[in-house]
Amino acid sequence: MQFLHTMVRVADLEASLKFYCEHLGLQESKRIENEKGRFTLVYLAAPEDVERAEKDDAPLVELTYNWDPETYTGGRNFGHLAFQVDDIYTLCQKLSDAGVVINRPPRDGYMAFVRSPDNISIELLQRGDALAPQEPWASMENTGEW
Repeated sequence: MQFLHTMVRVADLEASLKFYCEHLGLQESKRIENEKGRFTLVYLAAPEDVERAEKDDAPLVELTYNWDPETYTGGRNFGHLAFQVDDIYTLCQKLSDAGVVINRPPRDGYMAFVRSPDNISIELLQRGDALAPQEPWASMENTGEW
């Protein structure tokens, strides 16, 4: 058995691509436009997985954009996507500077949570050992849910 992808329905493809690619750092691997089915699929890979994604079509995040407007609910019961990062503080600062709310700050130097424009919970985990606690993260309170 091999993990292939996780599919997330998105209401605004451009806003989602900005979040996942510009802010989070994923890279578009492939895109499928299906006029008959009236949807677009965009497959994204984490930077360290790009080569494998091109070869194996995995592991990927699939953004599904249905051309006919829908309201999506239940993001919390989906669970979350998790990404390992080289420097959790640097990424959280980049996200915060871009206007992304850090729902669970990396107070412990190891774990943080944010949400996508479609309210999908994203877990960020520090690669290797936790970084030493540092401000402003160490004293920052949780915001909302993750």
